[in-house]
Amino acid sequence: MIGLEGLPELGPGDDLGALLAEACARAGGLEAGDVLVVAQKAVSKVEGRLVRLADVEPSARAVELAGEEGDPRQLEVILGESAEVVRSRPPLVIARTRHGFVCASAGVDASNAKGPETVVLLPVDPDASARSLRERVTELTGVAPGVVVSDSFGRAWRQGTTDIAIGVAGLRPLRDLRGTRDSVGYELRSTMIADADEIAGAAELVLGKSAGIPAAIVRGVDVSGDGTAQELVMPADRDLFP
Repeated sequence: MIGLEGLPELGPGDDLGALLAEACARAGGLEAGDVLVVAQKAVSKVEGRLVRLADVEPSARAVELAGEEGDPRQLEVILGESAEVVRSRPPLVIARTRHGFVCASAGVDASNAKGPETVVLLPVDPDASARSLRERVTELTGVAPGVVVSDSFGRAWRQGTTDIAIGVAGLRPLRDLRGTRDSVGYELRSTMIADADEIAGAAELVLGKSAGIPAAIVRGVDVSGDGTAQELVMPADRDLFP
């Protein structure tokens, strides 16, 4: 994992692909087979996915979910980004986003936002964001890396967060081992490895919440193929914990 340092504070309209290409050059350049992992907040900022809380009028439902400790305006933004509120314990909300992700606050976050009283939303289409970045970096460097847009998610029954892939381009997000046999000949019937999530989690080791490094190169893994992060979302008919 190679952290890409020297990227500036990002804002709407910035050419993130060009900035990443320059950062890759400073780090020694991209190689065939590399995967470029980019933090969701970097993508959201350049795509203008920012909301000023001063512009938000909270609904009665937002006031209810905020309780005594939360900001009803932020809860209103969360409701706007939610397809469904799965669980709540004011001011905490676990929601299913329009993308199908189940996560805290529907991905709405005030950390590392541009200024006080501002929150950052998830990209509208993280897979499209990943494809766009891949095309731009390929245009500028001549190397077509895999791209993962990553975000930090909590996990049921486990303490702490880990980064997962919410957008993917130019790589295989899942490794399907069904039908293969293990070392003693047992046929694997359900094993699928979330390669894109594992890459995102590995890259977070050199990104971090406060390090100011929003992207990394992951080198030395074979995830050749194609697909989208939507393949990682559990289908509703297989969800044991609706």
